[in-house]
Amino acid sequence: MSPEEYLDTVDEKRRADMLALDAMIRETAPGLERVVQRGILGYGPFRYRYATGREGEATLIGLAAQKRHLSLYVLCAIDGRYLAETYADRLPGASIGKSCVRFTSLAKVDREVLRELVATAAAHGPQDAAGPDRART
Repeated sequence: MSPEEYLDTVDEKRRADMLALDAMIRETAPGLERVVQRGILGYGPFRYRYATGREGEATLIGLAAQKRHLSLYVLCAIDGRYLAETYADRLPGASIGKSCVRFTSLAKVDREVLRELVATAAAHGPQDAAGPDRART
């Protein structure tokens, strides 16, 4: 499935926000390749390997329309802290997990703060996003 086909399948209720977020991410981080991976629109695909030898694929940034909210996944950590968590105070209209920012609509969050989050992630990459036992390959 192409990114365009993925966006076409998004429920009408969330499509405008998804299109706006997609445009913002592509404008803010034009060097990140856009892909669909595991049912999520992703930006900046990379491979990783755990110390155990297990390997996988992920994207630096992911975007998904869930039934009740939009999810912006940011697989980036700086100095051992997940980047998304460091933005919790600046995104009071969102629910923040380690690497996920969830919100019911784009109107509930500050777009410029999201833009800054994306730009910072793009500048740093996934480096130590899952801790010291996982290395980017």
